[in-house]
Amino acid sequence: MATYKKRGYKPKTKVEKEKEEVFVEEESTTAEVFNTLDESANKAEEFVEKNQKNIFLAIGVIAALVLGYLGYQQFIVKPKQATAMNDMYQAKKYFNDAVTATVGQDSLYNLALTGGEGKFGLTDIADNYSGTDAGNLANYYAGMAYLNLKNYEQAIAYLDKFKSEDDALAPMAKGAIGDAFMQLNQDDQALDYYLQAANLRQNEFTTPTFLYKAGVTALNSGNASKALELFNKIKDNYPKSPEATNAEVFIGKAQAMSK
Repeated sequence: MATYKKRGYKPKTKVEKEKEEVFVEEESTTAEVFNTLDESANKAEEFVEKNQKNIFLAIGVIAALVLGYLGYQQFIVKPKQATAMNDMYQAKKYFNDAVTATVGQDSLYNLALTGGEGKFGLTDIADNYSGTDAGNLANYYAGMAYLNLKNYEQAIAYLDKFKSEDDALAPMAKGAIGDAFMQLNQDDQALDYYLQAANLRQNEFTTPTFLYKAGVTALNSGNASKALELFNKIKDNYPKSPEATNAEVFIGKAQAMSK
């Protein structure tokens, strides 16, 4: 059968045929991609149409939660914090007076705890303003007041609720719990809290203080090797601290006990 050829027609070369095939293939692939995107878009539209009520409800819930949180912070937490700090001022004054007083300390600590002059005391502030900075700080001062009043269980309870990132107060609270356990003759618990206090923050003030207390507690409990480790740490890392001088004496005792 004869094949009709247009005038001027030239047979395609192999390279031209390959290029044409690649073009057709790319065109086909592109079309498939667009078709897939169209299908995905259609499915997304269908999903939105079917579930728009739930979607709008979810958006509304999220918006309500955000607005509720902002409103809670603005209209409840801030005024609550201001009131708490106002009461805290008087309670803290009683506490400071107790620390510096030479007589009547117990009465002043009790006033700090229970309140006076129409203001809440530390325990009321801690209980009624929990979640505020003042309420949290009240836990610390209440715990320290109870510790000075020799009410060690209450001291532990309040100090344990105190949370802080402060380099001094955070380890001081842990160490004070250790002191309370020591007074309750619970040496193992005391040692644990002294070590927590020493390791919580590394500084020249609290770290050697609580390493020293931990070392003495370990030595008194018969754990000479642990005591030796702790006293050597003071000697090596905090040689200028007041505890370093006494550490030398306890190192000798610990070495003698270890033999």
